[in-house]
Amino acid sequence: MNQDTDKTALGKADLEQLAEFRYQLRIFLRFSEEICRQHGLTPLQYQLLLQVQGYPGRTWASIGELAERLQAQHHGVVALVSRCAELGLVERRPGLSDRRQVEIHLTDQGRQSVNTLAALHRDEIGLLQGKLVVPQL
Repeated sequence: MNQDTDKTALGKADLEQLAEFRYQLRIFLRFSEEICRQHGLTPLQYQLLLQVQGYPGRTWASIGELAERLQAQHHGVVALVSRCAELGLVERRPGLSDRRQVEIHLTDQGRQSVNTLAALHRDEIGLLQGKLVVPQL
């Protein structure tokens, strides 16, 4: 074994911690997927609404900012915003300081949806506390 391999080698306990962490994350994500669908949204639509409403310092975001927050391609976020706009969840507005920029805002329906789903997610996180432990590798 060379020195680089020694530094990156993980023991059985490390792998067990990683596996448990991923398992608990998956439980939460599965919950999220199901609860979103029960409320008529896809998980990605919920994530978009959450990122708009929860954007630091304001209640709107640009497509570029949303692409970063969702870790998605710009054109994919444009399509997602269009689908959410068709559902009446978001609206596009020209930027106040730069009319070329488009601001994505939630509609009343979008705010209601994200608030309902966020409360359910908060409750589920409360149930996971103590189970979801970040591995110390």
